[in-house]
Parts: sequence; C-alpha cells; structure tokens
Amino acid sequence: GVLYLGLIICVIGAEFGLLQYKQNRALPVHKSMGDVSNIIWETCKKYLFQQGKFLAALWILIAICMVYYFKGLEDKPLQAVLVILGSSVLGILGSYGVAWFGIRINTTANSRAAFASLKGNSLKTLFIPLQAGMSIGLLLVCVELACMIGILLFVPRELAGACFIGFAIGESLGASVLRIGGGIFTKIADIGSDLMKIVFNLPEDDPKNPGVIADCTGDNAGDSVGPTADGFETYGVTSVALIAFLALALVASPILCGKLIIWLFAIQSLMVLASLGSFYFNMAVATVRYGNRKNFNWEAPLTDLVWITSIVSIVVCFIATKLLLGDFTDANGVAQPHLWWVLSAIVACGTLAGALIMEFTKIFVSTSSRHVREVTNASGHGGASLNVLSGLVAGNFSAFWMGLVILALMFTAYLFSQNPALLALMPAQFTFAAPIFAFGLVAFGFLAMAPVTIAVDSFGPVTDNAQSVYELSRIESQPNISAEIEKDFGFKPNFADAKLELEKGDGAGNTFKATAKPVLIGTAVVGATTMIFGIIMLLEKVFGDAIAHLSLVQPQVIFGLLMGGAVIYWFTGASTQAVVTGAYRAVVFIKKNMNLDSHTASLDDSKKVVEICTVYAQKGMVNIFIVVFAFALGLPFFNPYFFIGYLIGIAFFGLFQAIFMANAGGAWDNAKKIVEVDLKQKGTPLHAATVVGDTVGDPFKDTSSVAMNPIIKFTTLFG
Repeated sequence: GVLYLGLIICVIGAEFGLLQYKQNRALPVHKSMGDVSNIIWETCKKYLFQQGKFLAALWILIAICMVYYFKGLEDKPLQAVLVILGSSVLGILGSYGVAWFGIRINTTANSRAAFASLKGNSLKTLFIPLQAGMSIGLLLVCVELACMIGILLFVPRELAGACFIGFAIGESLGASVLRIGGGIFTKIADIGSDLMKIVFNLPEDDPKNPGVIADCTGDNAGDSVGPTADGFETYGVTSVALIAFLALALVASPILCGKLIIWLFAIQSLMVLASLGSFYFNMAVATVRYGNRKNFNWEAPLTDLVWITSIVSIVVCFIATKLLLGDFTDANGVAQPHLWWVLSAIVACGTLAGALIMEFTKIFVSTSSRHVREVTNASGHGGASLNVLSGLVAGNFSAFWMGLVILALMFTAYLFSQNPALLALMPAQFTFAAPIFAFGLVAFGFLAMAPVTIAVDSFGPVTDNAQSVYELSRIESQPNISAEIEKDFGFKPNFADAKLELEKGDGAGNTFKATAKPVLIGTAVVGATTMIFGIIMLLEKVFGDAIAHLSLVQPQVIFGLLMGGAVIYWFTGASTQAVVTGAYRAVVFIKKNMNLDSHTASLDDSKKVVEICTVYAQKGMVNIFIVVFAFALGLPFFNPYFFIGYLIGIAFFGLFQAIFMANAGGAWDNAKKIVEVDLKQKGTPLHAATVVGDTVGDPFKDTSSVAMNPIIKFTTLFG
C-alpha cells in the first residue's frame, strides 16, 4: 500500500511539472524574443539528437558486457536477461527524457523572463525561471521514483536486484554522456563567444557575434541537460546503492530488508510533497517581503527556498519514520524503540548538508563574497594574472572548508550509527558496516532536497539565456516598439531597468549553479562509498577474510589508491583538452566570419559554430569513454582489492578536485559579473582581465568538475 501511494504522489508531482510547462508557454512574450528562443530550441534539439545517437552506440557496448555477465557467467534464462537489458534502456530513456523536458521548458522560459523584465517587477521576473526549475526538479524525481517503485512492484523478486543494477547502469551511462558532452559543448561555445569581447571590443551577447547562438545552446546543453540527467542518475544510483547494501547485509532477514526498503521509498515520496509545499510557501513569503520592492538581492528568495525545504523535509522525515518504524523489531524479535529517531537523525545530517553546503559555497562564489570581490580588486591592479591566482586561492580554500563540512556531518552520522538500535540491525559478521549504512543515509538525506537542488541549479541557464535573448532580439531598436508593447500587452516597457535586472538575475544564477555542484558531487562520493562497501561485503561472503586484505599495509590497496588519483587528473586534463581544441577551432571560425558592419550574424555562421561545438564535444567524449570504460572493465582483473583501492581513490581525489575547480570557476565568473553590473565597466581593461579569468574558469566549473560525478558512479557501478 505504501508503494502504491508513492506512485500516486509521483503522478501528482509529474502533473505539477507538466502544468508549469503549460503555464510557462501561456505567458506573454514579444515575437522578436519568442523567435530567438525558438532558434535556440531548434539548435538544442539537433544537439540532443546527436547525443541520442552516441548513447545508442554506447549502450550496445554496455549491453554486450551485460549479456556476457548475466547469460555467460550467471547462466540466467534469456527472458530474464532481456528484462535486465530493458531496465538499462529504461534508465537511459529516463535520463534522456528528463533532460529533453528540462531543455524544452528552459528554452520557453528564457524569452518569457526576458520580456517580463520590461515590466519592472523583479520578483515576477525571478519567479519565471524558478518555477521552470521546480517543474524540472519535481518531474525528474517523480519519474525516477516511479521507475524504481515499478521495478519493485512488477518485476519478479528474483530479478528485481539485477534490474535495479541494470537501471542504474543505464541512467549512469545517460548522465555521463549528457554531462560530459554538454560540459565540453557549452565551454567551447562560451569561450569562443567571450573572447570576441576582447578581440573586437564587443558588448555582452552582441547579435553580430556568430558565437552567441552557440553559447545560448551551450547554456542549455551544459547547464540544463547535464545537471538534469546528472540529478536523475544521482537520485537513482544512490537509492540502488542503499538497496544493494541492505540486500547483502540482511540477506538472512528478508522481511526486515523489505521493511527498510519500503521505508526508503516512503520517505522519498513524502519529500516530493514536502518540496512542493515548501515551494509554494516560499513564493508566498517572497511576495510579502519583496513584491513591492524594485531592488532586492535575487539570491535571497532562492536561499530561503533551500532552508525552508530543508527544515520541512527534516520534520516530515521524523514524523513519517516514527509512524513506519516506531514499533520496529530486529531479526531476533527484540523491540528497537529508538531506531526510528536514530535513522531520522542520520537522514537529517544529509538534508542539513544540502543547506549548509549552499551557504559555504556562497562564501566563495557569491557576488557579495569577499573572495569574489578580492578577485575583482586583484584584476584591477594586476590584470588577468592576479585574477587567475586569486580565483585559485578561492577554489583551494573552498575545498578545505567544504571538506570539513562533509567530514563533520559524516562524523555526526557515524556517532549515531554506534547506537545499539542501529548496530542490532547488522548481522554479527557485518557489524563494521553500520557506519557505512549511515553514510548511505547521509547521501539519501541529500536527495531529500533533490527537487529544490535541481530547481535552483536550473534557474541559472534560464537567467543567462534571458539576458542573451534580450540582446539578440534587438527589441530596443525596433521602430515604435514602446507604443506597440503598450498597445498589445498593456504596459510601458522600461528598457534600462530590464537590462540591469537580467544581469542581476544572471549573477544569482551563477551563484546557485555553483551551490548545486558540491551537493551532487558530495552525494556521488558518499553514495559510491556505500557501493564500495557493498562490494567488500560480497568479497567477504565469497572469499572470506576480505577486511584483512583491505589493510593499508597491503600494497595492492595502496597501488589502487594511487591509480585512482592518477585517473582523476588524466580525466581533468582530457576534458579540458577537449574544450581547448574545440574552442580554438570556434575562435578561428568566428574571427574569420565576423562582420562588424552587420547588425546581426548570419544564421548559417551561427549554425556552423554550433556544429563545431557538437563535433569536438563528441570527439572529446569518445576519447574519455574509451579510457574510463577500459579502466572500469580491466582493472578488476588485476586484483579485487586493488580495484577497491582504485574506487576509493577516484571518489576522494575526485571530490576535492571537483569542489576546487567548481568554486574557483564560480569565483572567476561572478568577479566578471561584478565588473559588468556593480561597477558598470564593460569594455575596459578591468573587464578584459575578468573575461580572461572567466574563460579559464569555464572548463573548471562546467566541464571537468561536474563530469566527475557521473564518472565516479559509472565506474563504481559498472566495475
């Protein structure tokens, strides 16, 4: 009954997402802006089709491996193997489908937000990208939950575990392709477009720049498609890690295992309602606080939403867990009346982490941050050189403090895991695994915030695109435009304020895109840790004495740790190299075809830049996937304990490398935004210095760092 109720909640959440899309499309927009957003959508659609073909080819390779394992090694019936393969296809289609929906609603919301800014009501303009983001977040979670509950309810019990693994591999593959490919594409376009500001002294998003349309497409490919597919995969893989862990640890107590799995799905379902309620409550609060104010900090309503959702989710978790597990008895029939609050407290650590990581990230990337202002000041005195060095300082310090936050929350979870009620859950041979279960629940707690995390992340590409749509539409230069808008839409446009509001929105979007990245990578690492210990438990069951072989005095483990760290740096270099190579080609083409006497670039030139970005994104992906796939498939054959060391190495080296790169890039990006919005010094040497820093940070924050998340999970899951 609880699972069927979960399906009903999923339908409610999905309906909200679709309703928001219909309402978004119905918002007023001037034809000139609507035409621009339609061009962006058409180029995005072409990109998605190309990525779909690449995904299909990769799936064939993965399917061969899965058939060999399940049919060749485990000798499962052909029908069972086909069901497992179908689950992997379902995972891919889930990632691809929610990414498609995300890019569709974002390319609708961008022109509506740009047009709404002309009315001069900042809060209503802010609500458009936020509502679009919330619809993506809720639809994503509901589709994910519906797929997983469907497997649990309708797939034969003996196949459910394998189908969960197949589903997770499929969504992980989809997320890896869309995240890495989108990250390479968007930064090729962004760098190619941004450098023209310096070369030709062009303003932001100048219509005569052939790279601007590609940049807008890249905003969606990298900052909408990538995070959406990544969030879908993170939600699923973390859940699968917990399910697999419980299935291995409680194999002798299937009833207890089933009860805990149902509890997990019940909490996830209720978090959908908690997020939806928090969203509407925050809108009401924001309307009261900012509805009549022309100038306010755009980051404030987004920050409030995160904290409100965190608090509501924690309260809902405690209440629901009390109702579901308040009378829990362990495998020996002993009542455990304290288990419900122990589990709730551990989940609360993860939920709280979602809000705390946001606050700590803002310290290093917000436009009001001292670190970001230091980057701006350093640029004024030392040019691009000191700009880059100051950004590196911010990134390094952020990795230190963010690491301490994650450490503190995991340590708190560890203390709760030592409660006798939780220890009594674990069989005698797996008592060491209680803290690992707690770490998995911390990652699970992160996911309670998933709809809102995706919402504030998706806010960024819409506000970024809205600014570009405004400039590309050239609405100010159209004859009698003020009179036309007043006649057709019933208000007198304020062009000067509109530009300023859109730039402020872009700055807030940059900040919250940055806050979502550590949450996703943190969830990936904590979830991967749970999966790794699932492998250890399997080795213990099959070979025995696995724990002794994992001692740090064993050379195989040390070799694995070193190998994992080395691969992270190879991956960073390979993904950045793909951006550099593609950006070089894009810059050469744009410089050659720039017509400074024209008001707008030709559509053919813009499409050619999109083609360059797509081609080099796929070339970069092929290189990366060959190596990552070969390592994931080949390294386990050397030694299983070497491979476990390797998995731990990529997880923890990847965590700190990703946080460092993401926040350094965010600091460089918003330092440029301060120069453009607060100081109003576009076209100056100071602006040129911050543009250089921003182009250095582009592959840092939007290519290499974000792509480590799916790579870590794909390697752990597939290997």
